[in-house]
Amino acid sequence: MIEGNPKSSVRVVIYEDLQCSDCAVFRRMLDEHLLPRFGAKAAFEHLDFPLVKHPWARRAAIAARYFESVKPELGVAFRRQTMAKIDDISVENFPKHLEAFAKAHQVDPAKAASALYEAKFAALVEEDYQDGVARGIAKTPTVLVNGTPFVEVFTVEEISKGIEEALREAKQ
Repeated sequence: MIEGNPKSSVRVVIYEDLQCSDCAVFRRMLDEHLLPRFGAKAAFEHLDFPLVKHPWARRAAIAARYFESVKPELGVAFRRQTMAKIDDISVENFPKHLEAFAKAHQVDPAKAASALYEAKFAALVEEDYQDGVARGIAKTPTVLVNGTPFVEVFTVEEISKGIEEALREAKQ
């Protein structure tokens, strides 16, 4: 899933866990600062890296893949809303969160719930996860700006500087 300019040679690859509080902070940074400033110039690619310690993160990633298959912007909206409500979601009420999102976006809640058990969506999440493991990813968020890592906690200034440098190099 890509936000911003998918044709850009500058890639901001984001390994995220939808149950990770640091990822939720990065999501706000992305929405409030990075996409408005760099969205037309860089591709922000989301990859799923649900950590084992987060019991509903994998199901959330699978749900995001399902919503993306219905309509790409729904995948982004589900990720955004899930991270915004991270403190209110639990293993027990995740199904209600999924159902409420589906209803609010005119998607059949039963289809959204059954998608959690579809092998094709689970395989997409697992492919991202294994790609992250192969790259040595261990924490979320891990953001790679043209390969340069920003891990877990970083400022908008630090990552902005990295994106600006990548954009300058791309022009050369």
